[in-house]
Amino acid sequence: MQQEPGVWVEGPDGELIPDYDSTFPEINEGQVVHGTVVRVDKDEVLVDIGYKSEGVIPVSELSIRRSVNPADEVTLGDEIDALVLTKEDAEGRLILSKKRARFELAWKAIEGAAESGDPVNGRVIEVVKGGLILDLGVRGFLPASLVDIRRVQDLDEFLGQELRAKVIELNRSRNNVVLSRRAVLEEERKEQRQQILDKLQPGDVVEGQISNIVDFGAFVDLDGMDGLIHISELSWSHVNHPSEILEIGQTVEVKVLDIDRDRQRISLGLKQTQSDPWQQVVEHYHENDVVEGRVTKVVTFGAFVEILPGVEGLVHISELAQHHVENPREVVSQGQPVNVKIIEVDGERRRLSLSLKRVEDTDPVQPRADGAESVHTRPAIDLSEDVFAEAPVTDGAEPEPAAEELDEAPAPTAESDATGAGVEPAPELEAEAPAVEE
Repeated sequence: MQQEPGVWVEGPDGELIPDYDSTFPEINEGQVVHGTVVRVDKDEVLVDIGYKSEGVIPVSELSIRRSVNPADEVTLGDEIDALVLTKEDAEGRLILSKKRARFELAWKAIEGAAESGDPVNGRVIEVVKGGLILDLGVRGFLPASLVDIRRVQDLDEFLGQELRAKVIELNRSRNNVVLSRRAVLEEERKEQRQQILDKLQPGDVVEGQISNIVDFGAFVDLDGMDGLIHISELSWSHVNHPSEILEIGQTVEVKVLDIDRDRQRISLGLKQTQSDPWQQVVEHYHENDVVEGRVTKVVTFGAFVEILPGVEGLVHISELAQHHVENPREVVSQGQPVNVKIIEVDGERRRLSLSLKRVEDTDPVQPRADGAESVHTRPAIDLSEDVFAEAPVTDGAEPEPAAEELDEAPAPTAESDATGAGVEPAPELEAEAPAVEE
């Protein structure tokens, strides 16, 4: 036998012995190797990498998670990658690190994703002050403000979830990775918005959910894109605030009124999906019909009366009462139920002229076109009671006489005051007042 590297080598005593070391792969510290898990203990894992001795992974080198159980990280027979930390420690053992091998491989993937702008996937492993920690092979920080498009109130709900996020900051020397899931969601939403805009047309009736309510209207989520219902398009009747008829999360059916594709804005209408009460007026009511309603507003020139939800007519001040009216509030008040006669219906201009004084006791009252209950139980309003009710007595003064008393009262005389009520004649003065001396 002759000395032959890789087969026979000269031993310490000069004899030729088999070159076993040459059959093992050459490894160096910092190198990533591949092996099979052959043993799992509570404080370490043994891995066969085809070397002359098995590699040892201490529990601290298994994962970037803190306080892990080795059995939760690897299973007997698993094939894993590990980084060589020490070829031989004080005890001659080969020390490996699973987390650092994954760290090295992850950094390459993260750097590539940062350059290309592609998102990375990671599982949420911790909720910390100000955000989330994602396991990317390295610890990635996702700030709370970048978790979602809208502010998230409870970050704990994301614990354990797999999230897609973009790398927005990378610092290898500090092992610092900052992520943004919001950027991914906004990009996805942008694509969804364009798809929605492409398929929607004015006149379409679609379903959505109320996503926000503001003073001037309500926003509707149309599967990823918000459209606006202006307050004037919420109802045929007057709306003081959108919250009166809508609530966040409510599902509604709306009509597409207009689409601004350049600015990606959609105008919606809610009342257009409901029957137009004016159509009911045109179909069921005619001039000279007596209908019931409720006073909605009293103004200087008359009063507005709603005869159907969303349909108001004007009772001009000259049509309030048979007598002259200085102030409409002398005759009617806001919220008062009344019967009125239709003088004119202008369907094109959606205007209705009404009269209170032309209603006769014998006039039949038309049933409500919407089938709703009567606004009052009496068939007609009694003006003598509502308008000329007795005034409250204050400071010991006598109450004002009723209208009937005024009509029947005699003209004022020397022994009566201007109201027609008799008064005691004033006693004669005992003596004339002295003249003022010049």
